[in-house]
Amino acid sequence: MTPDVVEFAPLAAEIFVLAMASFILVLDAYLPDSRRLIAFRLTQLTLLGAAILTWTQHQEMIGHTDRMVLLGGTYVADTMSMVLKMAVYVISAGVFLYSRDYLRDRGILKGEYFVLGLFGVLGMMVMISAHNMLTVYLGLELLSLSMYTMVAFQRDNGVASEAAMKYFVLGAIASGMLLYGISMIYGATGSLDLAAIGRYVAENGVTDNKILAFGIVFIVAGLAFKLGNAPFHMWVPDIYNGAPTAVTLYIGAAPKIAAFAMVIRVLVEGLGGMHADWTPMLIILAIASLAVGNVIAIAQTNIKRMLAYSTISHMGFVVLGILAANKAGYSGAMFYAITYALTSAGGFGLLVVLSRAGFEAEKLDDLKGLNDRNPWLAFLMLLLMFSMAGVPPTVGFYAKLSVLQAVISADMVWLAAVAVFFSIIGAFYYIRIVKLMYFDKPEDEAPIQAGFDTQMVLGANGLAVLALGIYPAGLMAWCAAALG
Repeated sequence: MTPDVVEFAPLAAEIFVLAMASFILVLDAYLPDSRRLIAFRLTQLTLLGAAILTWTQHQEMIGHTDRMVLLGGTYVADTMSMVLKMAVYVISAGVFLYSRDYLRDRGILKGEYFVLGLFGVLGMMVMISAHNMLTVYLGLELLSLSMYTMVAFQRDNGVASEAAMKYFVLGAIASGMLLYGISMIYGATGSLDLAAIGRYVAENGVTDNKILAFGIVFIVAGLAFKLGNAPFHMWVPDIYNGAPTAVTLYIGAAPKIAAFAMVIRVLVEGLGGMHADWTPMLIILAIASLAVGNVIAIAQTNIKRMLAYSTISHMGFVVLGILAANKAGYSGAMFYAITYALTSAGGFGLLVVLSRAGFEAEKLDDLKGLNDRNPWLAFLMLLLMFSMAGVPPTVGFYAKLSVLQAVISADMVWLAAVAVFFSIIGAFYYIRIVKLMYFDKPEDEAPIQAGFDTQMVLGANGLAVLALGIYPAGLMAWCAAALG
């Protein structure tokens, strides 16, 4: 192969996803309504093909090097990118499967949903492998624009349209803040390459560089918005509640993994030398997220809003791992982001299954007596809620424990104590759902209908939360190796 072809080979997965998304978009325009499932099947095959290409390219790479920087320093292929991309593929495939029957029941089973989802996955892939500030921004915008459109996907739904407008306006403000921060970093260092920025900070220090200091403030604010950390969390409950449940399922799962990757690439790889500058800001974000998320969630009667505030609190834990600024913290945060995305996909997936044509399972009361209606689904929901609450032996317990251990090892015992305090408060609203499912009588006796494949994947999703809690060593070893 020529050098140019060799350099593009590690991008085979991204090129494949782009080509397939474009192909499905064109093909769907000619498909009759009775054959819309073809777009769904092609989407799943696309994710499978991308996973095979990512794994194959990684296996070929590790025979020569652990890390390859390509395309003039804009793209990086390493173990972290491989692990996070594989997690994105698996979780996105589950999300599309859960969404299929929901969309069909409402007459909106269109190829556009899957095409936008694939473009969003492509944006996540770009963010995960970004090695340049502009590459980070381009991947982020591709993901964001796809999600803005998906929120407004149900065009005759006024609530969804309003949520999409809010998301677009607030997202544009956050993107502007991030871009302004990037411009200030470029003005101070003369480069957008993350490695070059890291070298500049290490060699010149940041004591008297006010441009760098202001730049990091804007960048942290932009990153906090994309993660959904308080006090930049305003969009999360409104968008989670206003969007169709199938779209909320997409937004609440895999994009959290890409947001984590963006934070690692920008703050750790590019601005790690400014650790003393961004650590105080992350401490404030973490405490605010834990407090706002867990306390306000108690007052919610809408389960989608409750899970939105739950997401805010969980992103506080991810930030805790990053601000520990050690290998254990970074790997713990990565483990937390992946397992939370898996748990969130299962939780919203169950809400999708409980919904039906003309009915949305959005209120807490809709879960009353679920054990009487379907004991298996009630058990899966119990596992997912226990995992979010951090109850052993589910994976949520080990994820929280790994982050807290890293924070304590960084001599921030008081911060770990704050996190435990708010986690105990948060356990209330998760246990409340378990109480409703097992101890209350159902208000709705309608049968719960779901495809066999959906039930199988949902069961595997719930059991994976339990299995990873009992044996977390495999995934944790991958996370440690990725950030070694």
